[in-house]
Amino acid sequence: METQLLFSPTFPTFFMMFFFIYIFAYFVIFRNWASKERAEASSCFLSLFHGTPAVIMSIGALILTQNQSQLSFASPNSTLQNTVLEFSMAYFVMDLLHYIVFSPHEILFILHHVATLYVFATCHYMVRHGAVSLLVLLVLAEVTSACHNVWSLSRFRRHDVPAANRLYEVLSPCFYVFYSIVRGILGPIFVSRMGMFYAGGVAGTAIPSWAWISWMVVIVIAILVSIFWVFNHWVDWHKQMINKAEKRMR
Repeated sequence: METQLLFSPTFPTFFMMFFFIYIFAYFVIFRNWASKERAEASSCFLSLFHGTPAVIMSIGALILTQNQSQLSFASPNSTLQNTVLEFSMAYFVMDLLHYIVFSPHEILFILHHVATLYVFATCHYMVRHGAVSLLVLLVLAEVTSACHNVWSLSRFRRHDVPAANRLYEVLSPCFYVFYSIVRGILGPIFVSRMGMFYAGGVAGTAIPSWAWISWMVVIVIAILVSIFWVFNHWVDWHKQMINKAEKRMR
């Protein structure tokens, strides 16, 4: 059986890594960008170093978990699984600081980050079970991250750089389809299975009711917001296509 550590040095190490990545992006890579876009681009650049690595780390932590036959949504967290949680918590703390400093009006994003940190922190430090389900959700949440960040960076510059505009126009429908499948189909399917597992009492006393209920509330709200977000972008994209078609007909 693995020794579970309540505290480990990995969180501050990961946080300092993300802090310096953000600083490097803000003061070096995007130093010539306008103030607001500069901060947002730095956040996107930061996310590039979290999203795909988090997917790879999560899959690795699940595959390398001992006692695969006993793996369930209520399994004790392994040390490797906790490391992935700390990696993501460090990122969300850094990105939360970004929003507090540069975009305090973005209440939705701030609440999202705070809620995500609550779920990860309670799973890691208090409940110490249930990381399996959260890591699967992390994979589903971050598998679109690289595409999302490239799309966002091209969107920032599409009015100034023709190449960025072309990339944005080509990438938009592809990204929306990808995002819709993951967040609108795969996510709800997995969360429904997760909810039935906990509501059916299969977790027993391993995961207290207050924990899994609060987790489910946060996760369901996050999925609904994601669906609403991509739906609005589909509507905007459809309007843009109609406007372009009308201009060509004139």
